[in-house]
Amino acid sequence: MNSTSRKLPNALARTLTAIATAGCLFSTAASAEPLEIGVLLPSPIADVGWSHALNEGIAAVKEKYGDDVNVSTIENIQEGPDADRIMNKMIGDGQQFLLLGSFGYMNAGLKLAQRNPDRTFLHASGYKTAENFSPFTAKYYEGAYLMGMAAAELTKTKKLGVVSAFAIPELISTINGFTLGARSVDPEVTVDVIWINSWFDPAKAQDSAKALLAGGADVLFSNAQDTPSVVTVGEEAGAYVFNLNSSMKEYAPTKYLGVVKTDWAPFFVASVDAHLAGSFEGKNEWLGMNDNVVVVEDWSSDISADMKARIDAMHEEIASGARHVYDGPLMNQEGEEVIPSGERLEDGAILGMDWHVEGVNSPLPK
Repeated sequence: MNSTSRKLPNALARTLTAIATAGCLFSTAASAEPLEIGVLLPSPIADVGWSHALNEGIAAVKEKYGDDVNVSTIENIQEGPDADRIMNKMIGDGQQFLLLGSFGYMNAGLKLAQRNPDRTFLHASGYKTAENFSPFTAKYYEGAYLMGMAAAELTKTKKLGVVSAFAIPELISTINGFTLGARSVDPEVTVDVIWINSWFDPAKAQDSAKALLAGGADVLFSNAQDTPSVVTVGEEAGAYVFNLNSSMKEYAPTKYLGVVKTDWAPFFVASVDAHLAGSFEGKNEWLGMNDNVVVVEDWSSDISADMKARIDAMHEEIASGARHVYDGPLMNQEGEEVIPSGERLEDGAILGMDWHVEGVNSPLPK
C-alpha cells in the first residue's frame, strides 16, 4: 500500500467532516428563517366578531414565537375569485402555513393544498380534508343550548329571533342547539330565523333584527354576524341579545344575555407546533366546551339564581360528555322523529346538518 492510498481515508474523513459542517450551518441558517404565515379573513377584524376571534388566536402564535414567525393578514375578502387569487399569491409569496377563515374558501383552498403538499392549511368551518388540510369547527351548539335555557326564562312572548349569516351546517346546528335548549325549559317557545347571506352587512343585519322584533321576538341571537348591529338593535328596543365568537357586552350594557365565545389560541398554537415538528395531520377538528374552545360568559344578571344553577349543571354535563345536545328523541320541524330516544346524532350528521328541529318556524332557504 503506497502513501497516497494511506492518506485517502483521512482526506475523505476531512471532506465528509466539511460537508457535515456545511450541512449543519445550512440547517442552522435555514431554521433561522421565520415561518411565513398567511391569514385570509372574510370580514374586517374590527374589535368584535368572527374575524376578530381568529385574529386573537393568531396573536397567541405571534406571542409564543415572536420573530420566528411572520404573519401576513388580508381581511374583508368575500368568497370567490378574489379570495382564490389571494390564496394563490400567498403560495407564490412563499407562505408556508395558511389560515383560511371562511367556509367559502374550502374548495379553492383544498386544491391548493393538494398541489402544495409541503404547505399546511387550516380551514374554518368546512368538512373536506387532505394530509396537509385541516378544517376546524366549533361546537357552538353546546353554548347555544345554554343560551336557549336563559332565553326561555326571560322571554315574555315565547318568541325568539335569530339573524344568521349563511345556511351552512355549522350555523344550522347552532340554531337548533339554541332552540333545543329553550324548549327544554319551555316547550311552547318558538324560533324565527332570517338568513341574510352575509358575514358582514350591518344595515341588513339591523333591518332583520327589527323585523324579528316587529314579529314578536323579545330575545335576539346574532348568529355569526361580524358586526354589533343586531346587539345594538336589541339594546335600543329593550330585548335581550347574545352573539357568537367575541364579547359585544359594551354594545348592550343593560340587555346583554351573554356570549358563546371561541378561543382559538390553543388550537392555532398546537397546529403551528405540529407544522414545525413535521407532525401535522390533516383531519376534522371538532372542538367544544371540553376543549376550552367554546366558552360561555358575560351572563346577564337578570337570569335567576335557580336558572343559572340549572345552566351550570347542564354545562358540566355537556362538557363531560354525560349529556349531548343531540340526544334523542329529536323531532324535525315537520314533527317527524329523526333520532329516537336512547340514540344520539353522530358528529358527521351534525357537521352535515341540513334540517331544523321542532320549534324553528322558518324553513331553510332552498
